[in-house]
Amino acid sequence: MEKTQRGFAGFVKRNWLVIVSGLFIGAAAVVLSALGNPKNMGFCIACFERDIAGALLFHKAEVVQYFRPEIVGIVIGAMLMAMIRKEWRPQGGSAPFTRFLLGMFVMIGALVFLGCPLRMVIRIGGGDVNALIGLGGFVVGILIGVIPLKLGFSLNRAYKQKTTEGLFFPILLVILFVLSLVTNLFAKTEDATKPGGQQAVWYAALLIALVVGALCQQSRLCMAGGVRDAVMFRDFHLIYGFISIIIAVVIGNLIRNTFSFGMTGQPIAHTDSLYNFLGMALVGWGSVLLGGCPLRQLVLAGEGNSDSAVTVFGFIAGAAVSHNFKLASSANGIGEGPVLPVLIAGFVFLAVLSVFNSKRRA
Repeated sequence: MEKTQRGFAGFVKRNWLVIVSGLFIGAAAVVLSALGNPKNMGFCIACFERDIAGALLFHKAEVVQYFRPEIVGIVIGAMLMAMIRKEWRPQGGSAPFTRFLLGMFVMIGALVFLGCPLRMVIRIGGGDVNALIGLGGFVVGILIGVIPLKLGFSLNRAYKQKTTEGLFFPILLVILFVLSLVTNLFAKTEDATKPGGQQAVWYAALLIALVVGALCQQSRLCMAGGVRDAVMFRDFHLIYGFISIIIAVVIGNLIRNTFSFGMTGQPIAHTDSLYNFLGMALVGWGSVLLGGCPLRQLVLAGEGNSDSAVTVFGFIAGAAVSHNFKLASSANGIGEGPVLPVLIAGFVFLAVLSVFNSKRRA
């Protein structure tokens, strides 16, 4: 009994923060949906960056245009927590253009699936079976990405940079967000039946996201990192955060009577299993090579990492490409553009990058 207690106490001591972070994020997703965000999309990094791309008129899909406060909140929350904990370190210079391209392809894959890894687990918590298929692709993509990691894959080291380099991205986000509130410079979806028009009140979304950013900065929560660490090191620490999000979302949906198990009729989702699988496989593989999922990249950008800031711009560019070239899916199905050729191009790019950036060849 005493040994069991010690074991349980050790488990709690090591994992409580990542579990609390996961529970809060899951609860936040449900609350934000209750406050006006789309169902099963209370929190989605890919979707919200796509909406920001639309607000900036990088694409003209009028149904998804809104400068989402959640993205700003995550970055600023992570930055403030990093500064308080003396972990804010401006650095960069680790293959920035390669990271930009990786960000583009990760976003393209996410918008084929209709969600980032975070939305994937939120959709699972809502009962969406399509997201379980996406999870399968995500895990397979990570398993493929682990192979070059074991062979010494690297995008080379980052270097210490000036304070201004670490501050430019958060400051730019804040300026753009304020302008979105006080001017009519940016596009905004007004139709409340469309995803971009479904918006939680901005100050609530911002406040909740600030807490999410702070928690993720401390817990290092990362969807891709959780699976990667479990495979490579048998370390399930981050997986517990992953599971905690699902638990919180399931409970929240049951309380709100919005849990719906099945494949059809799910909010902002399609039922094409092949493309759900392939889209998230691309996201998983690309996230491993980047060193973190889209949520983790926002947090790192908040910590002063300019490479992650460049990656976020890659995500936004990928969203623009997806909608301008009709690669993005919708609730009606796969986009009308050359979706499969672009996905194949993404896998080829990742394969070439994996081979030529590994110290040892398989």
